[in-house]
Amino acid sequence: MESKLELLAQKEFNYHDDLYQLVDFLNKSLKKKGFIFGISKKGEKALITIYET
Repeated sequence: MESKLELLAQKEFNYHDDLYQLVDFLNKSLKKKGFIFGISKKGEKALITIYET
């Protein structure tokens, strides 16, 4: 069975090293509820993405 991720939201923030720890914490805490969080760095900005499985 193929599972697809549904994009729920994206938000751009000023980049900070701790954002990766936050995304890791959210993934560990909410994965069982069907949410997955992603982060990508664009220069001095970070893009946080929320998906639903």
